[in-house]
Amino acid sequence: MPTDSEELPRVEIWTDGGCRPNPGPGGWGAILRAGGKERAISGAEAATTNNRMELTAAAASLEALKKPCRVILHTDSQYLQQGITTWQKSWVRRNWRTAEGKPVLNQDLWRRLLAAAARHQVEWRWVRGHADDAMNHRADALATAAREALTGQGSGQG
Repeated sequence: MPTDSEELPRVEIWTDGGCRPNPGPGGWGAILRAGGKERAISGAEAATTNNRMELTAAAASLEALKKPCRVILHTDSQYLQQGITTWQKSWVRRNWRTAEGKPVLNQDLWRRLLAAAARHQVEWRWVRGHADDAMNHRADALATAAREALTGQGSGQG
């Protein structure tokens, strides 16, 4: 991977995930923008949690990139943003244990996300959920639509 970030393609990503109820059926969505092009991806699981859907959205969006990129990833999940930028360093150092000695929750997805992020230069940006960020609203709508398609529910708030 090039060390000079100017050589890497730039990609901006917005992700979201959620469940109704939590835990329960969930969906995730992501919008990827690069070079004037845009791609939306989404998915759903029958039995999951909000946090798992947030992690899945981020991992899947980074995995969708065909080559190393310079990425700005927007998330409204403080769990995701704090976990990837701060907590995971201690978890890895403690062999995937919390400060209390318990196994880290969602370890499979944290490992998947770390592997996906390792190929890229990622800046993790937190945005306030359900505020005035149009792209966050779009990612939320993708996640909700994926969950509703799975459960056969009509449109509603995610």
